[in-house]
Amino acid sequence: MQLTRLDRWLRERFVYETHIYTLRPPEELPPGMISEDLPETPGRRFRHRFIARKPELATSLIESLKGNNMMFTTRVVDRSAWYVPLIAPKDKSITYWFVWTIISAAGVFGIAAGLRALWAQPGIRENVIDAFQVIQG
Repeated sequence: MQLTRLDRWLRERFVYETHIYTLRPPEELPPGMISEDLPETPGRRFRHRFIARKPELATSLIESLKGNNMMFTTRVVDRSAWYVPLIAPKDKSITYWFVWTIISAAGVFGIAAGLRALWAQPGIRENVIDAFQVIQG
């Protein structure tokens, strides 16, 4: 499904986080970065992972790594938080979901108001009651 600007902003702000993998830790980390040492296993290329929840933090760390000529790789992944499926459902737009919910609620309200107005008229009410009596036998 097509994502709206609001959907993209919600995902960038609250869902995505940047993982930056390096061979050795940088000399200086921006405040707010989460640092993890990865276990040494055969076939693993990188030993350190830095998690940036804000794009500005990731950009500043990447610039620092480039300035120090350090090898690194980045991955953008979804956070593992309880609210992620609510904000960013898989292959769906939350904006369109809200729009269709509001349109459906307005339609149900309109139909209910119309039926109530019809039921308030005594002639129609008598005809409906007579029809149910005929149907019941």
